[in-house]
Amino acid sequence: MSGSAPLVDAFNRRITYLRLSVTDRCDLRCTYCMPERMQFLPRSEVLSLEELHRMALGFIARGITRIRLTGGEPLVRRDVIELVRALGRRIGDGLEELTLTTNGTQLAQHADDLAAAGIRRINVSLDTRDPALFERLARRDRLGAVLEGIAAAKAAGLRVKINTVALKGLNEAELPDLIAWAHGQGHDITLIEVMPLGDVDEDRVDHYLPLGAVRDALERRWTLSASSHKTGGPARYLDIAETGGRLGLITPLTNNFCDGCNRIRVTTTGQLYACLGGSERVDLRAALRSDDPDGQLSDALDLAMRIKPERHHFRIDQRGATPAQPRTMSVTGG
Repeated sequence: MSGSAPLVDAFNRRITYLRLSVTDRCDLRCTYCMPERMQFLPRSEVLSLEELHRMALGFIARGITRIRLTGGEPLVRRDVIELVRALGRRIGDGLEELTLTTNGTQLAQHADDLAAAGIRRINVSLDTRDPALFERLARRDRLGAVLEGIAAAKAAGLRVKINTVALKGLNEAELPDLIAWAHGQGHDITLIEVMPLGDVDEDRVDHYLPLGAVRDALERRWTLSASSHKTGGPARYLDIAETGGRLGLITPLTNNFCDGCNRIRVTTTGQLYACLGGSERVDLRAALRSDDPDGQLSDALDLAMRIKPERHHFRIDQRGATPAQPRTMSVTGG
């Protein structure tokens, strides 16, 4: 790549973390994430694996040291392991870490390949261990496959972090048991406030659960203390004395975490969103497919740094409220 200057935004934040979506498709239909009749992108609009690889190398050349592959569900994309292997070869050569976020349904068959390719830790989305509630939330009866995938990842030597969206009146009462189960399995777990992205079939305000209330309830049960642990993401971590494990909290609504933002996101169509909750974007696909892809991509990244906003403005405070952004999380990259 022609440019080699580090990526620094207008607020002097050094950008070192890329969340790269490899597909908008998913084999689940989680109620807070997308509608049942989700319209996925035509395959012709999606970047090829070769384009995703070339783009990632361009980011590494500009100082990106961590890449997380996301979706949709990244493991439903055919031959995605080839991309993982190609990027894994850059670990120790500009790239410090390659990670992946998955819903776990395909993990059992891919865990060994992911570990062999250089991935050392993964995030698995799991909102409940109750089969009936899982099927209600995901609209698919796949809990067994997810639990099998988590076990396979552990057996392959991958560090697993469970990501759980906290949902009032749904998994709210189960959260302590889910935390205790994760810690008993040797996994960290992070709770996430539901994010107002995209139109779904339900009103998110019905199930919005502020994590401050969850923390208060947990402190009546356990001894919580602040942890200095950091992963490069937005979670703030707590240690739980009684379980011996670590709990992360991601609070995009109640405790904005933008001051230390080091992240950008690229969709599977090559649209760089400078902020999860913002509309500011740069078309990297056009740059990749231009007559001067290296130069155009570097220029596009410079533009992204100029337009990255200081913070997002998420709100869930009234029924029928318009989502912060019309695109769903699966389009943006989870």
